[in-house]
Amino acid sequence: MWTIGSLGFAAPALLWALLALPALWLILRAVPPAPIRRRFPGVALLLGLTDDETQTDKTPWWLLLLRMLAVAALIVGFAGPVLNPQDRQPGTGPLLVFIDATWADARDWPRRMDRVAALLDEAGRDGRPVAVVQATDLPEAGLPFQAAEAWASRLAGFKPAPWLPDPQALGHWAEGLEGGFDTFWMSGGLDYAGRHDLLSTLMASGEVRVFESPRPVLALRPAAFEDGAIRLTALRARAAEASEVTLTATGRDPAGVERVLARVPATFEPGAAEVETELVLPPELRNRISRFGVEGVRSAGAVTLTDDSLKRREVALIAGRDDREGLQLLSPLFYLQKALEPTADLIDGTLSDIILASPDVIVLADVATLSSAEAGALQAWVEEGGLLVRFAGPRLAASDVSRDAEDPLMPVRLRAGGRTVGGAMSWGEPKELRPFAETSPFFGLEVPPDVRVNAQVMAQPDPQLAERAIAALTDGTPLVTRKNLGEGQVVLFHVTANAEWSTLPLSGLFVQMLERLAVSTRPARPEAAELAGTTWVAETVLDAFGEVGDAGTLPGVPGETLADARPGPDLPPGLYAGEDRRLALNVIGPETAIAATAWPARIPVEGLAVARETLLKGWLLAAALALLAADILASLWLSGRLRGQRSGAAAAVVLALMLPVDSHAQGLSDDALALKATSEVVLAHVMTGDARVDDVARAGLRGLSDKLNQRTSIEPAEPIAVNLETDELSFFPFLYWPVTGNQPLPSPEAYARLNRYLRTGGMILFDTRDADVARFGGGSPEGRRLQQLARPLDVPPLEPVPGDHVLTRTFYLLQDFPGRHASRDVWVEAAPPDAEQAEGMPFRDLNDGVTPVVIGGNDWAAAWAVDAQGGALFPVGRGYAGERQREIAFRFGINLVMHVLTGNYKSDQVHVPALLDRLGQ
Repeated sequence: MWTIGSLGFAAPALLWALLALPALWLILRAVPPAPIRRRFPGVALLLGLTDDETQTDKTPWWLLLLRMLAVAALIVGFAGPVLNPQDRQPGTGPLLVFIDATWADARDWPRRMDRVAALLDEAGRDGRPVAVVQATDLPEAGLPFQAAEAWASRLAGFKPAPWLPDPQALGHWAEGLEGGFDTFWMSGGLDYAGRHDLLSTLMASGEVRVFESPRPVLALRPAAFEDGAIRLTALRARAAEASEVTLTATGRDPAGVERVLARVPATFEPGAAEVETELVLPPELRNRISRFGVEGVRSAGAVTLTDDSLKRREVALIAGRDDREGLQLLSPLFYLQKALEPTADLIDGTLSDIILASPDVIVLADVATLSSAEAGALQAWVEEGGLLVRFAGPRLAASDVSRDAEDPLMPVRLRAGGRTVGGAMSWGEPKELRPFAETSPFFGLEVPPDVRVNAQVMAQPDPQLAERAIAALTDGTPLVTRKNLGEGQVVLFHVTANAEWSTLPLSGLFVQMLERLAVSTRPARPEAAELAGTTWVAETVLDAFGEVGDAGTLPGVPGETLADARPGPDLPPGLYAGEDRRLALNVIGPETAIAATAWPARIPVEGLAVARETLLKGWLLAAALALLAADILASLWLSGRLRGQRSGAAAAVVLALMLPVDSHAQGLSDDALALKATSEVVLAHVMTGDARVDDVARAGLRGLSDKLNQRTSIEPAEPIAVNLETDELSFFPFLYWPVTGNQPLPSPEAYARLNRYLRTGGMILFDTRDADVARFGGGSPEGRRLQQLARPLDVPPLEPVPGDHVLTRTFYLLQDFPGRHASRDVWVEAAPPDAEQAEGMPFRDLNDGVTPVVIGGNDWAAAWAVDAQGGALFPVGRGYAGERQREIAFRFGINLVMHVLTGNYKSDQVHVPALLDRLGQ
């Protein structure tokens, strides 16, 4: 083979044909023959004429050059050019290809296999027997020498292992090596125990050559959570110049799709082998993280899995009613927040959003009724392993939840009403707690003598009640009950979460009970003594490339083995689950350090980027054919036979530009609704499906908006009709819901939105429009329909509007609440049982928040309704009395809207003197 630099030729004699190219130029130049010039005077008669067919008098120089290049490509191609021809000495004797095959090799494993394939190809041409051995998967004894072709067909089955070689197994295998052989060591670049002794044995057996990638070996220690931040430590095997790496946090987003949730850079200082950095994330995002890694590095050592030791418990708190303004100690969630904040991450939001976030615990404080959609999603969450903790309260005591039949989301059946000191089921005096039984999770906790219970919801006697009661009072009545639901649990405290019914939330026992239920604390990583006698099952395993996969049917691992964890064939790295916790076994431990390999000076070390022979014959022949094709097109163009092709190409371009483009037009209807509803105060009414009723409701809210604009500082915009199935309700502070006898029931999703709306401060005015002839409209079709509509709603206990309710004095002083009808019975949220009139005060402190529902049948919309000119659409009563009734109806509407927007400000002390003076007292 004749070579010129890195280019060689298998048949160099053919290159002499290149000397014939100048002669070829002359031959091509003479074809067609040059024309003879003859002057003929008659040619002047042809001036100005055009000929459709033209023929050039000589071949253009560029076309000649094109043809010369095509011929030259053919000559050089048949000469057999080869790029990077290998001039090597054939090897002799057996050949051992030894591969580390650890996680450090995984970062460029395909290139390593390509290099091994090249070695086998060379050995096959030389007729050498070959043995391919992986340090992480050693043969039982000796070296399995076979023909190189046999190993080449098995290379696809080789893969690295996510652990380092076992030093004892490596030493035992090295002792059994006999005979002479050469070695090609495919090193991962990482030093490990037993490598030096093995190298000495191989050097004594023959020549040793090393192949090692120049890419750095990077690793990551397990993440640690300290002082609200995640601490990450990156390692590199060879301390060199400064370099920067990017660390990533991977987990599932709210939709369940795994993706990178956060990135943080880390910079190695010159000569530094490790670098620390911190990552601060919100709790809900931090608890989603399943692993950390070094971006761009496919290696198990550059990935660290997270377990329960990193995460704090994520607890969702939901109250059945809003906090009382200015009265934090009476808030349903105050004591829970104080007990859980130091040790858990608290989240809030709607129940549907919280379930999607998949917290560890959901706490419902006096939440009675759930919509079917909420209940179904919550039950599925519990069955998958969630912990639901419920607290009783006035709403739960007044509801029908778990009365006739046990509710799936309640541990026991409940009696109607409750039990209080001095009530129908009176104790005579507050009761104390009984010492906890051995079967209770609270066993061993000391019961303080000052814990008293004044009220509770009672459990129905049941054969399973005894085993479900985990805490009881001295008289034997259950205080805390629990049941299993699928993989999860439901726990009910039969008292409130605040101090209204008991002093339990005021004691340290309350915090200890939450800890025993695993609400407030997450078990830390156990020590070896704690793991003794336990069995752990792998949930997911980590391969050498850093990919997480299913563990399959791996057997259980004794806790003693997991305590002294060292990844290996019998204990692959991954996530192991016990009874109540999960532990991560990572390739790199908290104290692990990595070091680069050091080879003796007499051993040659080659990189993976070895130039391989590349045949160029095919490329040059293809280029010659392409040039000949271009010559044909050029000749046709010169002869005028391609006329019109330009216009055809232009037409093709135009057609391509006219192809439809896939586009997505974003609908603006939802955004427009949100913008209109939040830019100004907007009153809304629920669409009933009856066009006439909906038109009256809209006209009524328009008239009420006009009065608010004229008499108050509120300037409402045009009313909006709301579709419960599709529209977001949180934009509207007030909903007017006219009830018809044939109105369709909302879907479970709509009920979930309605319950969320009521729990977050919204108000709904239910109007049966039947004059409430049967109290609550029970005897009319509209009243019966209202009962069906309200059954899935989380409605608090109701009572007729008392004379000192905030609605009677929000803006106007009122005693009646008429609409087109003048019934007195209007129902609002019942006053708390502890509401008493203080001496010297004309009003009780009632309904500290906004009543979520107002129910009546006075057809207020018809009384408020006006046309486009502002005239009344419907008559109200007769003469002056009727107009007076319409005026009172408007005043009631104004009071209602002011109550929604301002809450209980009229109950504040600062307004009492003005009100007393107004009343003449």
